[in-house]
Amino acid sequence: MAGQQIHEALSHKRHEKEIWWEQMSASKKPIPSIDTYLAQFPLPVKKQLQKLRETIHGAAPEAKEAMSYGAPAFQQNGNLILFAAFKGHIGIYPTPSAINAFRKELADYEVSKGTVRFPLDKPIPFELVKRIVEFRVKESTAKQ
Repeated sequence: MAGQQIHEALSHKRHEKEIWWEQMSASKKPIPSIDTYLAQFPLPVKKQLQKLRETIHGAAPEAKEAMSYGAPAFQQNGNLILFAAFKGHIGIYPTPSAINAFRKELADYEVSKGTVRFPLDKPIPFELVKRIVEFRVKESTAKQ
């Protein structure tokens, strides 16, 4: 039984990567801005993404918005955090160190080495995202 669950989980991750690749490959031109990225989603998802963007900006006011790896990113001495929407979730990509630092608080979410997935049918924990971004700003500043 456990083997089947692992196979299903791996298949899900593979499928998610295929969807991401298809989305990225379908567009011959790179997405030029976060506004353009957000515009492609249905209103409920767009609202969540915009609130996520505002939360990140509030926690990292000196960070610059950019597109990185085809996803919205905030950069300050490199990438602080990226985020992206998929069919069933919104993902944030804050680096493995941030995920490890907040592992207990992220226990209710699907987490991998550098990714946190927030299901679309549940509220995003914006206060937790804010603290993760503040952690990343401190990390980034310490690198200088």
